[in-house]
Amino acid sequence: MTAIIDYHAGNIASIQNMLAKIGVKATITNIIPDIRQATRIILPGVGSFDFGMKKLRELNLVDVLNERVLVDKIPCLGICLGAQLMCNRSEEGVLEGLGWIRAEVRKFPTQINGTRYAVPHMGWDVVRQVKQSKLMDGINENPRFYFVHSYYITCHEPGDALLKNEYGVTFDSAFERDNIVGVQFHPEKSHKFGKALLKNFIEQY
Repeated sequence: MTAIIDYHAGNIASIQNMLAKIGVKATITNIIPDIRQATRIILPGVGSFDFGMKKLRELNLVDVLNERVLVDKIPCLGICLGAQLMCNRSEEGVLEGLGWIRAEVRKFPTQINGTRYAVPHMGWDVVRQVKQSKLMDGINENPRFYFVHSYYITCHEPGDALLKNEYGVTFDSAFERDNIVGVQFHPEKSHKFGKALLKNFIEQY
């Protein structure tokens, strides 16, 4: 069973709908027994870092997520804010993240060397793959994904980075370490590329 974690941070029904298009029935839940039975977890999210961590703690989800992901090693995919929460900390807030990936979340600069950048980084962008991964199997033709974010991820371990993008600065738009995968973009809004990525996560992890 694939569990989409509901911690009141974003439109998670769209992820469930995209999974349904590839024949996967996913459960939206924040019930601990459901999460303990899951064979895969998706941690979505839209909004601020501290809000997301507070909600995970208020719903008593941190311990069970640590148990399933770090101890039981079941595959977990973080999407947008969900990927950021997997990191150590964020410049957006003061709370510690889950710390599953050695990474920081930083705010995009609005100006670099006289060039102005609109923040958030929003819209379609081509990603650059920097290591082999099952997540990207069969996604070959200039893969494009849909982004909406004001903060970006920088991995401390170069080997964790999977995809990179540039928007004034170079950032890690996806990471992967063992059973833990995070993507900054929204696969549920990324049409055929997002559908293929989610299909790979379900079928190959």
